[in-house]
Amino acid sequence: MSDSPVKVNTPGTAPAEPSPEDQKKMEQAYNQMKRKMSIAEMGKSIKHKLMVLSGKGGVGKSTVATGLALSLAQQGLKVGLLDIDITGPNVPKMMGLSNHRLHVEAGRIYPAVGHLGVKVISMAFLLEDEDTPVVWRGPIKLGAIQQFIGDVEWGELDYLVIDFPPGTSDEPLTVAQNLPDIDGMVIVTTPQSVALLDSRKSITFAKSLKVPVTGVIENMSGYTVRGKAEAGAEMEVAGPGGITLPVIADANGDWHVTLDIFKSGGGQKTAEEFGVPFLGKVPFDPGFVRGGDDGVHRIVSDPEGLSSIAFASVVSSIQSEVEGASSSTNLEII
Repeated sequence: MSDSPVKVNTPGTAPAEPSPEDQKKMEQAYNQMKRKMSIAEMGKSIKHKLMVLSGKGGVGKSTVATGLALSLAQQGLKVGLLDIDITGPNVPKMMGLSNHRLHVEAGRIYPAVGHLGVKVISMAFLLEDEDTPVVWRGPIKLGAIQQFIGDVEWGELDYLVIDFPPGTSDEPLTVAQNLPDIDGMVIVTTPQSVALLDSRKSITFAKSLKVPVTGVIENMSGYTVRGKAEAGAEMEVAGPGGITLPVIADANGDWHVTLDIFKSGGGQKTAEEFGVPFLGKVPFDPGFVRGGDDGVHRIVSDPEGLSSIAFASVVSSIQSEVEGASSSTNLEII
């Protein structure tokens, strides 16, 4: 038996002061409780939440996530865009928000406001400069993600679009486990086989988490070449792999042909094989490259162009899936 004295609080004496370590633990527990309550409230104030994933990098996922948010905002909807890519945040640059710093008040983080009124949160806003790397191990990264979910003052939103880094690791897993009532995952792929192989993993990942798959988007699907000629002129245009494609100019002398640079149809085939919706195609458009560098997304710079029309079609498919599912759920509850 130990001879160490045992501290007790005798009647009429003040309770013993907690140690600094105990105080820190209590503060952490309190903050965690507040965050959980905030996340629960957030679930009520945001109507629809979409996770945008890709199995691999380089498929234009952030461009697509930004395009979805802007296309929804074009309808007059209140939209938020959460860039959860901790180590490679690119969304602020695409939204014209480079060098922006977040406003924090009373422990709450207020989003930046980008094109078309879209509210944006990104790790990039916390970096001293865009060349600063984020070298974090898992637990610190997960803590930051939980803060981005629970400590942000989004207000009332119709849609929250969440952009993730490539793959099926910590980030999407953390969000799926912490954010309630996620409407679904949108899987972005390009038509070639390597990208499709990884997109299939993303679909399986979503099903393992019991998060609905809203559908598959085939990005960089075809490059349209346009030109002028005499009315009714017939000609051939060189395509990929040495093939030639016949074209005929219309009555105004305008002609166009779509080249399948990265093949075509793979996204739809993958969706059909896994029994999930195919949401549509977004064309290969060099304007996305210029827009990304200039901070003006293609939807903003050319709202009537082919890419904007393609995004509007994809968004319409997403809304049919998401809002249709919500209506069915409400009917079942009633």
